[in-house]
Amino acid sequence: MGKWPILDEIEMIDGPIDDKKYEHDLAKLQHRLLDLQTHHLRTGGRVIIGLDGWDAAGKGGLIERLVAGLEPKSTHVWRIGAPSPEEQGRHYLWRFWERLPPPGNWAIFDRTWYGRVLVERIEGLCSVEAWKRAYHEINEFEHELTDDGVRIVKLLVHVSAEEQKRRMIDRLSKPHKRYKVGLEDFRNIAKRKEYLEAYDDMLERTDTDYAPWHVIASDNKMHARLTGLKIVAEEVGKGVEITEQKLDPEIAEAAFKLWGWKPDDGKQDKKDRKNGHKK
Repeated sequence: MGKWPILDEIEMIDGPIDDKKYEHDLAKLQHRLLDLQTHHLRTGGRVIIGLDGWDAAGKGGLIERLVAGLEPKSTHVWRIGAPSPEEQGRHYLWRFWERLPPPGNWAIFDRTWYGRVLVERIEGLCSVEAWKRAYHEINEFEHELTDDGVRIVKLLVHVSAEEQKRRMIDRLSKPHKRYKVGLEDFRNIAKRKEYLEAYDDMLERTDTDYAPWHVIASDNKMHARLTGLKIVAEEVGKGVEITEQKLDPEIAEAAFKLWGWKPDDGKQDKKDRKNGHKK
């Protein structure tokens, strides 16, 4: 056994968190993420955030808070399900190559290329040789991307068996949540032991210096969301210095010709707002 413990041995954070502190910390992290995204819009940087994990682990809620403060036109959320007939006739990584972000954009994958070594392995949807070969293929795929300057953040959202059961029953009990439950969920839950083994192999074989894994304990959703956003901010922000964008002189000239506006006017507006005055 390497650095990764069996997932069921991971300590779950279940202590209370003050609602006001949660909202404050969440807003602070979302502002940081927007600053980082703006930096990438200016520099052409690309970011890939991949989330895997159990059903009802809270991936959707984490993604919702992650994208809430981002610039929507430059943020793409891909919800990955079973491959289409067209995709089935190609290499399993093809559909992910097709969804890579263009310069300046962020792509968020709700389930990823790791399906090959998880659900496809467990359900026998590919041969043993194929999923064993996939570890090397995936590492090469991620290495090519990071060598090309792409930032990759991989999150595995983990929930205990007891909490997963509670959340699934909650979904079944509330009509507006029942759409989230399918028969495949019960098949997956019944194979928890097999999935634990697959997750452990995945972590051991694909946790690399250039694309490391981050496991998030999610029995407490608020802790998990803050942890997830903090990890993304830290990973995407490595080596990034946020600086104020300079005003293009030609744009300033155009604004002056159209409205008579000068850069100093903007500074005065800020000063007036700070002092509680209106022009």
